[in-house]
Amino acid sequence: MLLAAVGLFALMAYTVILRTREIGLRMALGAQQRDVVGMFLRQALRLGTAGVVLGLLLSYGSTRLLASRLYGITPTDPPTFALVSLCLLVLMGIASFVPARRATRVNPTDSLRAD
Repeated sequence: MLLAAVGLFALMAYTVILRTREIGLRMALGAQQRDVVGMFLRQALRLGTAGVVLGLLLSYGSTRLLASRLYGITPTDPPTFALVSLCLLVLMGIASFVPARRATRVNPTDSLRAD
């Protein structure tokens, strides 16, 4: 989970750097901080949801391989799948909040003048 959080944090931080001009333009045209944060959080949660869905499909498909190693739960235990998915989505929201918040501190005039 830590690896997923660090990876998503790095991806979102890189996205903020690449979109500095766009963020500056949005802020110059009147976008509120919550709009910019919301834009990045939605992007991160879309990526996260796609990853969780793909992970659920792959993990459900590989349960036959792991069935002999599981103790106390069935290979397709719905509460376990749901809890892990929820934890990952919450972690993704938290990990993407810092870069999204940093995006709101972009000075519109500096970002528009930057090359």
